[in-house]
Amino acid sequence: MKTKTLKKNKVNVITLGCSKNIYDSEVLMGQLKNNKFDVVHESNDDDISTVIINTCGFIETAKQESIDTILQYAQGKKDGLIEKLYVTGCLSERYRDDLRKENLGVDGFFGTKDLPRLLKTLKADYKKELLGERLLTTPAHFAFFKISEGCDRPCSFCAIPIMRGKHESVPIEELVSRAESLANNGTKELILIAQDLTYYGLDIYKKRNLAELLNKLSDVKGIEWIRLHYAFPTGFPEDILEVIKEKSNICNYLDIPLQHISDNILASMRRGTTKKKTTDLLIKIKESVPGITVRTTLITGYPGETEENFQEMLAWVKEMKFDRLGVFPYSHEDDTHAFKLEDDVPEEVKQSRADEIMDAQSEISLELNELKIGKTFKVLIDRKEEEVYIGRTECDSPDVDNEVLIENTAQNLIVGNFYQVKIDSAEHYDLFGHVVE
Repeated sequence: MKTKTLKKNKVNVITLGCSKNIYDSEVLMGQLKNNKFDVVHESNDDDISTVIINTCGFIETAKQESIDTILQYAQGKKDGLIEKLYVTGCLSERYRDDLRKENLGVDGFFGTKDLPRLLKTLKADYKKELLGERLLTTPAHFAFFKISEGCDRPCSFCAIPIMRGKHESVPIEELVSRAESLANNGTKELILIAQDLTYYGLDIYKKRNLAELLNKLSDVKGIEWIRLHYAFPTGFPEDILEVIKEKSNICNYLDIPLQHISDNILASMRRGTTKKKTTDLLIKIKESVPGITVRTTLITGYPGETEENFQEMLAWVKEMKFDRLGVFPYSHEDDTHAFKLEDDVPEEVKQSRADEIMDAQSEISLELNELKIGKTFKVLIDRKEEEVYIGRTECDSPDVDNEVLIENTAQNLIVGNFYQVKIDSAEHYDLFGHVVE
């Protein structure tokens, strides 16, 4: 017996994992909305008939979160709280057959490229002309902007090519059109994402063409910030540095995941670079774009990582003083090249090494933040919590980086607008300031 009155065409989309998944969910929601569905994102409404879970399958913790979420909504279906449950995304792409065998009560499993089939199952038409149009789940003033799908890199630890396939760039003219549409609807910041931004264009233009894309996007009226995420260091297209420097609406910000710095670990990871080449590239980036914010991610506990390897990475982090940094303990993923290696670093050691790097980074972050006290920055207001406005400088991406807190202001600031903010004080990962005229 059903305990709720459910709306037949009300769909709740649940998104797990990275910004690429957020983008995919937004495209799915846009298609559903144009098919006259009542679609919501991660809602607690009690009249939802259908739930679609967009899963992550990147590392073990993400996979477990996806499985737990599936089980939660499968129980809700048994209890009559929803009628239909569908699973899509990376976990479903990678482990579809295994998931089906579990008899979880899921009505259908779909992969990362199964949007037309998923829509058909929901009795909705796949409208190709709407591809790229989305129902934003982020605040309207910023949007994740995917410029390509898949990856051709051979990294030994990564299962992304298994789940996302080969690299496929979206043509420049199509991306410009999408950017114009977003700008017309109030988006001011584009956060460029891909498995690898620097590979952009090789498949369709036969050359790395990120610089041309950035030039074209920077001309879109209404876009005030363009931010670059996930730039692979090997084969880095240095011509983009001049574009970043010249274009005022391209943020002095670069996310460049480096993963490790010991030469033997980099070789085993199949990263195609060395400590010297990586360090030289970082120096080149900072010299070419003075004041640029560099964000990176590292992996601790990769197979064969010795205490000496780890200490080398820790010392290098302290030497380079990255503006932003994240660390992942290594996850031993089946079907990857590294899965053939012995996962020989204990989990507690992986985590303790990650913690030690983050402790060092916390002090670096505080040191760099304190240098900003007394300076004025352009700040984009993301939200208001009670009497505190929370925003970001161009040095910060949403959810993963520092924030600027503006307290007890006599002004009514507008979420989604830019303000000049003078920094009064700093903590490890937060800045505090006030609006100046």
